[in-house]
Amino acid sequence: MKKAAPIIIVVAVLVIAGGAFALMKNKNNSSSSASDSSTSGMNMQKSTNDSSQSTATNQVSISDFAFSPANITVKKGTTVTWTNHDSVAHTVVETDGKTGPQSSSLANGKSYSFTFNTTGTFKYNCSIHPEMVGTVTVTE
Repeated sequence: MKKAAPIIIVVAVLVIAGGAFALMKNKNNSSSSASDSSTSGMNMQKSTNDSSQSTATNQVSISDFAFSPANITVKKGTTVTWTNHDSVAHTVVETDGKTGPQSSSLANGKSYSFTFNTTGTFKYNCSIHPEMVGTVTVTE
């Protein structure tokens, strides 16, 4: 019975330590989630504004896991260039079955260009991070 006591103590300490770690992790996630949700709210607001106003540019920055600007309008025949400023790889891939951008994986500092020769709205995302979305509207 004396040998069982140290084992029980070790198990109890591990259970208590694991529970404390889980509580601390949950507390950190809760505070992180709270700040993330406020940031998400701001991003959602920004995204809402972006979707109602397309920007006239042919340069798109990939930064902070987002395309910026998320929505652009260009003239037919314009070449749009996406440049990755994140430390992780991203792609630019059309998502609506049209002939649109189809990049390979872009490492930090790398760019991809696509010339839009057809009018319409082209939706795209990052195939690695599908929550990253954008549109290119092409006019005459």
